[in-house]
Amino acid sequence: MKAIRDTRILFGRSMRHILRSPDTIITVAIIPIMIMLMFVYVLGGAIQTGTDNYVDYLLPGIILMAIASGIAYTAVRLFTDVQKGLFQRFHSMPISRSSVLWGHVLTSLVSNAISVVLIILVALLIGFRSSAGILEWLAVAGILLLFTLALTWVAVIPGLTAKSVDGASAFSYPLIFLPFISSAFVPTDTMPTAVRVFAENQPVTSIVNTIRALLYSGSVGNEIWIALAWCVGITVVAYIFAVLKYKKTILFLIFTRNMFFR
Repeated sequence: MKAIRDTRILFGRSMRHILRSPDTIITVAIIPIMIMLMFVYVLGGAIQTGTDNYVDYLLPGIILMAIASGIAYTAVRLFTDVQKGLFQRFHSMPISRSSVLWGHVLTSLVSNAISVVLIILVALLIGFRSSAGILEWLAVAGILLLFTLALTWVAVIPGLTAKSVDGASAFSYPLIFLPFISSAFVPTDTMPTAVRVFAENQPVTSIVNTIRALLYSGSVGNEIWIALAWCVGITVVAYIFAVLKYKKTILFLIFTRNMFFR
Protein backbone atom coordinates (compact mmCIF):
# COMPACT_ATOMS: atom_id res chain seq x y z
CA MET A 1 0.00 0.00 0.00
CA LYS A 2 1.37 3.40 -1.02
CA ALA A 3 0.58 5.16 2.27
CA ILE A 4 2.36 2.46 4.28
CA ARG A 5 5.42 2.60 2.02
CA ASP A 6 5.61 6.41 2.23
CA THR A 7 5.16 6.33 6.01
CA ARG A 8 7.97 3.76 6.32
CA ILE A 9 10.33 5.94 4.29
CA LEU A 10 9.57 9.10 6.29
CA PHE A 11 9.82 7.12 9.53
CA GLY A 12 13.31 5.95 8.52
CA ARG A 13 14.28 9.55 7.77
CA SER A 14 13.20 10.75 11.22
CA MET A 15 14.90 7.86 13.01
CA ARG A 16 18.19 8.62 11.26
CA HIS A 17 17.95 12.21 12.51
CA ILE A 18 17.48 10.95 16.08
CA LEU A 19 20.48 8.62 15.89
CA ARG A 20 22.60 11.54 14.66
CA SER A 21 21.41 13.81 17.49
CA PRO A 22 23.06 12.88 20.81
CA ASP A 23 21.21 15.63 22.70
CA THR A 24 17.94 13.79 22.01
CA ILE A 25 19.30 10.57 23.48
CA ILE A 26 20.71 12.42 26.51
CA THR A 27 17.46 14.24 27.26
CA VAL A 28 15.09 11.37 26.65
CA ALA A 29 17.02 8.51 28.27
CA ILE A 30 19.96 9.65 30.38
CA ILE A 31 18.31 12.49 32.32
CA PRO A 32 15.36 10.34 33.54
CA ILE A 33 17.88 7.66 34.53
CA MET A 34 19.86 10.24 36.50
CA ILE A 35 16.67 11.39 38.24
CA MET A 36 15.85 7.78 39.09
CA LEU A 37 19.32 7.22 40.55
CA MET A 38 19.10 10.42 42.57
CA PHE A 39 15.73 9.53 44.05
CA VAL A 40 16.75 5.95 44.85
CA TYR A 41 20.15 6.65 46.39
CA VAL A 42 19.69 10.17 47.82
CA LEU A 43 16.01 10.51 48.75
CA GLY A 44 14.75 6.95 48.74
CA GLY A 45 15.78 6.19 52.32
CA ALA A 46 13.66 9.07 53.65
CA ILE A 47 10.50 8.21 51.67
CA GLN A 48 8.12 5.61 53.10
CA THR A 49 6.14 3.84 50.38
CA GLY A 50 5.62 0.40 51.86
CA THR A 51 8.02 -1.27 49.40
CA ASP A 52 11.33 -2.96 50.19
CA ASN A 53 13.10 -1.24 47.32
CA TYR A 54 12.09 2.31 46.43
CA VAL A 55 12.95 1.77 42.75
CA ASP A 56 10.00 -0.65 42.52
CA TYR A 57 7.66 2.17 43.56
CA LEU A 58 9.45 4.85 41.56
CA LEU A 59 9.93 3.19 38.16
CA PRO A 60 6.46 3.75 36.59
CA GLY A 61 6.63 7.50 37.28
CA ILE A 62 10.14 7.77 35.83
CA ILE A 63 8.98 6.02 32.66
CA LEU A 64 6.04 8.40 32.21
CA MET A 65 8.35 11.38 32.80
CA ALA A 66 10.75 10.09 30.14
CA ILE A 67 7.91 9.70 27.65
CA ALA A 68 6.66 13.22 28.35
CA SER A 69 10.19 14.50 27.76
CA GLY A 70 10.58 12.48 24.57
CA ILE A 71 7.42 13.69 22.86
CA ALA A 72 8.69 17.28 23.02
CA TYR A 73 11.07 16.32 20.23
CA THR A 74 8.15 15.29 18.06
CA ALA A 75 6.86 18.85 18.22
CA VAL A 76 10.34 20.24 17.51
CA ARG A 77 10.86 17.94 14.50
CA LEU A 78 7.48 18.90 13.05
CA PHE A 79 8.14 22.60 13.65
CA THR A 80 11.53 22.32 11.94
CA ASP A 81 10.03 20.58 8.91
CA VAL A 82 7.39 23.29 8.54
CA GLN A 83 9.82 26.18 9.00
CA LYS A 84 12.36 24.76 6.55
CA GLY A 85 9.71 24.31 3.88
CA LEU A 86 9.95 20.52 3.91
CA PHE A 87 6.18 20.20 4.23
CA GLN A 88 5.82 22.20 1.03
CA ARG A 89 8.35 19.98 -0.72
CA PHE A 90 6.67 16.80 0.49
CA HIS A 91 3.26 17.93 -0.72
CA SER A 92 4.64 18.81 -4.13
CA MET A 93 5.73 15.17 -4.46
CA PRO A 94 3.50 12.16 -5.24
CA ILE A 95 3.38 10.85 -1.66
CA SER A 96 0.53 10.15 0.71
CA ARG A 97 -0.33 13.28 2.72
CA SER A 98 -1.11 11.30 5.87
CA SER A 99 2.34 9.68 5.78
CA VAL A 100 4.01 13.01 6.61
CA LEU A 101 2.34 13.06 10.02
CA TRP A 102 2.39 9.32 10.65
CA GLY A 103 6.13 9.19 9.99
CA HIS A 104 6.65 11.52 12.95
CA VAL A 105 4.13 9.65 15.11
CA LEU A 106 5.81 6.28 14.53
CA THR A 107 9.20 7.84 15.23
CA SER A 108 7.88 9.05 18.58
CA LEU A 109 6.52 5.61 19.47
CA VAL A 110 9.74 3.78 18.59
CA SER A 111 12.19 6.28 20.08
CA ASN A 112 10.26 6.44 23.34
CA ALA A 113 10.05 2.65 23.46
CA ILE A 114 13.85 2.51 23.21
CA SER A 115 14.14 5.00 26.08
CA VAL A 116 11.75 2.97 28.23
CA VAL A 117 13.74 -0.23 27.63
CA LEU A 118 16.99 1.53 28.62
CA ILE A 119 15.41 2.86 31.82
CA ILE A 120 14.06 -0.57 32.76
CA LEU A 121 17.48 -2.17 32.17
CA VAL A 122 19.13 0.36 34.50
CA ALA A 123 16.36 -0.19 37.06
CA LEU A 124 17.09 -3.94 36.97
CA LEU A 125 20.75 -3.22 37.69
CA ILE A 126 19.86 -1.22 40.83
CA GLY A 127 17.41 -3.76 42.23
CA PHE A 128 14.10 -3.52 40.38
CA ARG A 129 12.23 -6.82 40.45
CA SER A 130 8.75 -7.74 39.27
CA SER A 131 6.49 -10.75 39.77
CA ALA A 132 4.60 -10.00 36.56
CA GLY A 133 4.14 -12.68 33.91
CA ILE A 134 4.21 -12.25 30.16
CA LEU A 135 0.55 -11.16 29.99
CA GLU A 136 1.05 -8.49 32.65
CA TRP A 137 4.15 -7.17 30.86
CA LEU A 138 2.24 -7.07 27.58
CA ALA A 139 -0.52 -5.10 29.33
CA VAL A 140 2.07 -2.65 30.70
CA ALA A 141 3.57 -2.27 27.22
CA GLY A 142 0.11 -1.64 25.77
CA ILE A 143 -0.70 1.07 28.31
CA LEU A 144 2.65 2.79 27.78
CA LEU A 145 2.18 2.62 24.01
CA LEU A 146 -1.27 4.18 24.28
CA PHE A 147 0.03 6.85 26.66
CA THR A 148 2.84 7.68 24.23
CA LEU A 149 0.41 7.82 21.32
CA ALA A 150 -1.86 10.20 23.25
CA LEU A 151 0.96 12.60 24.12
CA THR A 152 2.41 12.36 20.61
CA TRP A 153 -0.83 13.63 19.05
CA VAL A 154 -0.82 16.40 21.66
CA ALA A 155 2.73 17.25 20.53
CA VAL A 156 1.65 17.47 16.88
CA ILE A 157 -0.52 20.51 17.64
CA PRO A 158 2.24 22.86 18.89
CA GLY A 159 4.55 21.38 16.27
CA LEU A 160 2.23 22.78 13.60
CA THR A 161 1.18 26.01 15.34
CA ALA A 162 4.22 27.26 17.27
CA LYS A 163 6.01 30.43 16.20
CA SER A 164 9.41 29.41 17.58
CA VAL A 165 11.28 26.24 18.44
CA ASP A 166 11.04 27.12 22.14
CA GLY A 167 7.29 27.44 21.80
CA ALA A 168 7.11 24.07 20.10
CA SER A 169 8.75 22.30 23.05
CA ALA A 170 7.46 24.41 25.95
CA PHE A 171 4.10 22.59 26.09
CA SER A 172 5.88 19.50 27.43
CA TYR A 173 7.16 21.15 30.62
CA PRO A 174 3.89 20.78 32.58
CA LEU A 175 3.63 17.18 31.36
CA ILE A 176 7.14 16.39 32.58
CA PHE A 177 6.42 17.76 36.05
CA LEU A 178 2.91 16.31 36.32
CA PRO A 179 4.24 13.03 37.85
CA PHE A 180 5.54 15.03 40.81
CA ILE A 181 1.93 15.89 41.74
CA SER A 182 0.72 12.30 41.57
CA SER A 183 1.33 8.94 43.20
CA ALA A 184 4.50 8.50 41.13
CA PHE A 185 6.99 9.37 43.89
CA VAL A 186 5.05 9.29 47.15
CA PRO A 187 1.63 7.96 48.23
CA THR A 188 -1.08 10.57 47.72
CA ASP A 189 -2.39 10.16 51.29
CA THR A 190 0.71 12.02 52.54
CA MET A 191 -0.26 15.16 50.61
CA PRO A 192 -2.31 18.17 51.81
CA THR A 193 -6.01 17.86 50.98
CA ALA A 194 -6.11 20.22 48.01
CA VAL A 195 -3.01 18.68 46.44
CA ARG A 196 -4.24 15.16 47.15
CA VAL A 197 -7.58 15.79 45.41
CA PHE A 198 -5.79 16.99 42.30
CA ALA A 199 -3.22 14.18 42.42
CA GLU A 200 -5.84 11.46 42.73
CA ASN A 201 -7.90 12.81 39.82
CA GLN A 202 -5.30 13.39 37.14
CA PRO A 203 -4.24 10.83 34.51
CA VAL A 204 -0.70 10.12 35.72
CA THR A 205 -1.88 8.70 39.04
CA SER A 206 -4.30 6.21 37.50
CA ILE A 207 -1.73 5.12 34.90
CA VAL A 208 1.05 4.77 37.49
CA ASN A 209 -1.20 2.81 39.86
CA THR A 210 -2.27 0.51 37.03
CA ILE A 211 1.32 -0.21 35.99
CA ARG A 212 2.33 -0.89 39.60
CA ALA A 213 -0.58 -3.28 40.05
CA LEU A 214 0.34 -5.16 36.86
CA LEU A 215 4.02 -5.39 37.79
CA TYR A 216 3.64 -6.43 41.41
CA SER A 217 0.17 -7.62 42.41
CA GLY A 218 -1.49 -8.63 39.14
CA SER A 219 -4.83 -7.24 40.36
CA VAL A 220 -5.72 -3.88 38.82
CA GLY A 221 -9.43 -3.51 39.67
CA ASN A 222 -11.19 -0.51 38.12
CA GLU A 223 -8.00 1.58 37.98
CA ILE A 224 -7.06 0.19 34.59
CA TRP A 225 -10.33 1.37 33.04
CA ILE A 226 -9.76 4.88 34.36
CA ALA A 227 -6.23 4.84 32.93
CA LEU A 228 -7.46 3.59 29.55
CA ALA A 229 -10.25 6.17 29.51
CA TRP A 230 -7.73 8.96 30.06
CA CYS A 231 -5.40 7.67 27.34
CA VAL A 232 -8.13 7.05 24.77
CA GLY A 233 -9.87 10.34 25.54
CA ILE A 234 -6.68 12.39 25.17
CA THR A 235 -5.77 10.52 21.98
CA VAL A 236 -9.13 11.13 20.32
CA VAL A 237 -9.36 14.82 21.22
CA ALA A 238 -5.72 15.55 20.32
CA TYR A 239 -5.99 13.59 17.05
CA ILE A 240 -9.05 15.58 15.95
CA PHE A 241 -7.41 18.94 16.64
CA ALA A 242 -4.09 17.83 15.13
CA VAL A 243 -5.67 16.61 11.89
CA LEU A 244 -7.76 19.78 11.55
CA LYS A 245 -4.66 21.93 12.00
CA TYR A 246 -2.71 19.72 9.59
CA LYS A 247 -5.36 20.15 6.89
CA LYS A 248 -5.27 23.92 7.36
CA THR A 249 -1.48 23.84 7.07
CA ILE A 250 -1.69 21.85 3.84
CA LEU A 251 -4.27 24.23 2.36
CA PHE A 252 -2.09 27.20 3.26
CA LEU A 253 0.97 25.57 1.65
CA ILE A 254 -0.97 24.78 -1.52
CA PHE A 255 -2.34 28.33 -1.65
CA THR A 256 1.07 29.97 -1.19
CA ARG A 257 2.64 27.65 -3.75
CA ASN A 258 -0.03 28.50 -6.32
CA MET A 259 0.40 32.20 -5.64
CA PHE A 260 4.15 31.90 -6.04
CA PHE A 261 3.96 30.09 -9.39
CA ARG A 262 1.09 32.16 -10.79
